[in-house]
Amino acid sequence: MPTIAQALNEVAKRLANHDSARLDAEVLLGHVLGRSRAHLYTWPEQALTDDEAERFDVLISRRAAGEPVAHLTGHREFWDLELRVTPDTLIPRPETELLVEAALDRIPTDADWNLADLGTGSGAIALALAGERPKCSLVAVEKSAPALAVARTNAVRAGLANVRWLAGSWFEPLGTARFQVIVSNPPYVREGDPHLIEGDVRFEPHSALTSGSDGLDAVRQLVFGAPPYLEAAGWLLMEHGFDQGDAVRRLFHDAGYVNIFTKRDLGELERISGGQRAAV
Repeated sequence: MPTIAQALNEVAKRLANHDSARLDAEVLLGHVLGRSRAHLYTWPEQALTDDEAERFDVLISRRAAGEPVAHLTGHREFWDLELRVTPDTLIPRPETELLVEAALDRIPTDADWNLADLGTGSGAIALALAGERPKCSLVAVEKSAPALAVARTNAVRAGLANVRWLAGSWFEPLGTARFQVIVSNPPYVREGDPHLIEGDVRFEPHSALTSGSDGLDAVRQLVFGAPPYLEAAGWLLMEHGFDQGDAVRRLFHDAGYVNIFTKRDLGELERISGGQRAAV
């Protein structure tokens, strides 16, 4: 049977068409062994059992065919959480942590505010905020019943009870509630975008990715629909495509928001925008 080092070296060749071939192989082998990546480096001469080698081979074959690593392991790290993910949810991505940061910058540490996360998916954003601002009360809205079930599971696993999970589309389930901060990572990919047939997104829910011919249908709905649900001087913050910053800022302006801003990711791409309801 191969050692850890031999197994990793061999399968990295099979994943040569993936930018993160070595990392993917290490994560998948660690998953099979129930060990951290540090263990793989510490014990490279450890031999795999027949069962471990077979399970690893199956996972590598599925990854080579394009299945996301998060779907193969069933979880993804986000913020300080380990979240369960399934094909019913988007896979939480590092750039979405910028949305959490932007919200935390505007929520005092000891605030007991009302916050909302619209289109919560796996619950990643809501749970990150719930953990960092435990005195706040959060409402997380999701129209997909399977995705909402995943989010509720993640809340239980994280031991966070200050989130209410509501089924529905965007503002529908909110009633007359008002919030100091509303966050969202809405679908923002253009219909027919060639990236939809490449990489991990092929295995993610189409409805959570695309939004009209310019990708901004959901963004428009959120920007123009949020003011009645925001307290005076409340914030709407959202993620968007790297090339949509100008268009999103114009939407905020046209809807009457003030203090409009955009936050760039580590690659200097515009990724998060927001605006504040004018105090009246």
